[in-house]
Formats: sequence, C-alpha cells, structure tokens
Amino acid sequence: MGAGRPSPPVGSATRGNRTRWSAAGYEPDQRAPSFRERYDMSDDTIHCRRCGADASPMARAPFRNRLGERILAEICADCWKEWLQHQTLLINHYGLDPRDPRAREFLYQQVEEVLLGGGDARQVDTSQQGSIEW
Repeated sequence: MGAGRPSPPVGSATRGNRTRWSAAGYEPDQRAPSFRERYDMSDDTIHCRRCGADASPMARAPFRNRLGERILAEICADCWKEWLQHQTLLINHYGLDPRDPRAREFLYQQVEEVLLGGGDARQVDTSQQGSIEW
C-alpha cells in the first residue's frame, strides 16, 4: 500500500486500491439484503395477482424502484412475458421512445393498470396505424 500505511490483513475487503476501514479495523464488504430476503420470500412460487395462479416468480425485479419490487412480489414470470409482448405492441403502435419521460410514464401507467390493477390491456386500434402522433 502507501508509505506509512499498514497493509491490510489477509482476507480483508478491498475495493480497487481502497480498503474499507471501521473503528475495529477492517471489515468485509456486506451486500444489502435482496427483496426476497427482506420479505422472506423463500418459496419457489408466488400467488400471481394477474392470473391468480401459484406460479414461479421472476428471477429479479424488472425495474430498480418500488414498482419493480411490487412486480417481483406479485406477478409471475409467465404474466410478465405476456406483458413484455404487449409493451412491444404499444411501443411500436404509438411510436414510443422509451427514453422519453412521457413515454415511460405512459408505460408505467399501463403496468399499474394491466398487471397490478387487474385492468384490461389497452386495445390497440390497428386501423389508425401510421397516423398516430405521440
């Protein structure tokens, strides 16, 4: 390490050239508990809010926010796959740019209504294809 600094003990946690220090010396990095660990979701199945079946959950949350955690806890992997197909249809039909905050807000609203609210998916009127302005 640098001059005048003791070298870390064997097995200590380092990040690049920096070592994490604590009042007691060195401590290993600890990862934050996952959503499943925090809410004791050790089962291999969840009760899906959309289809009502006990099914396998997704491997990880689809978003890094509360909405993503709710989807992970309440929506099965099969319903999420169906949603992704419908989302693609919405993006293509309305010409949405997922980088646009208004488009993302629209898609988040659809997730709330369709997956978590139990509503029906927005019907896409294909007779207006190519004439819709966003």
